This record gives sequence, structure tokens and C-alpha cells, in this order.
Amino acid sequence: MDEQLQQTHTREAFYRRDRRSVALAREFTRTTLTDWSATARTDDVLLCVSELATNAILHGAPPGRGYALRLCIHPDGVLRVEVRDSGTGDLRKVNTPYRDLDADNGRGLLLVSVVADKWGVGERAPGKAVWCEFVVGKG
Repeated sequence: MDEQLQQTHTREAFYRRDRRSVALAREFTRTTLTDWSATARTDDVLLCVSELATNAILHGAPPGRGYALRLCIHPDGVLRVEVRDSGTGDLRKVNTPYRDLDADNGRGLLLVSVVADKWGVGERAPGKAVWCEFVVGKG
């Protein structure tokens, strides 16, 4: 990671509830990681961004609304990815990384739980924030 990264840096983008926004969120993330010279785990981070953004579209953001993607890197080399939506929902269900292994879908949070170093969900007004963290190295 770049030696100039001696403080916490944050970037945020807002996306409409549209499946095409997942690709835009990945591109925003890739560009940000490159700008921050934090590319060691790009594939893992992009996978998690895809899963969290897709979940926000399918389960979190109400029609006519959207979701926010927030990237934050700390001087200790920890990258936090956070997807915020304004939807309602049972946070206990979000905390369960999978429902049915035989189902056609529902494995997104299972992937996040395996690939990221940490992950979780928190309440916000309105809605929730689902996050994951990666150790990407120190400057």
C-alpha cells in the first residue's frame, strides 16, 4: 500500500436500485483501490461488493430508492466496505449467512463470510448497513 496513506481515507457513492448498478459499484471500488494502492485483495473485495450490492437491490432498497457504497481504509491497513440501504427487514435474517444450501440463491452472505476477514450488519435510521473488512496491508 502507498506510503502516503497515513490517515483514514473514505469514498462513498450512491446507486439507484438497478441491477446495472452492481457493475458500477465494482468499477468504483476497483478505481478506489487502485488510487489507494491497496490492490492486494482486489478480487476478494470485488466479490463482496457484488454480493452486498446485489443483496441491497434484491432485499434492501425499496422501489424508487437506492443504496450507498462506502469504502474506508485505515492507516493500519484495514479496508472496510459498507453497503447501506433504507429498507426494513429482520436483522437476524441478515446475520444468517445462508438459508438453504439446495436453494438456487441465498449464498451471497455465505460467500462474504468466507472471503472477508470480518463481516456484520448494523441498524441505521432508516434501514441497515451490511459491512465487511479486509486486511490489505500497511503503508
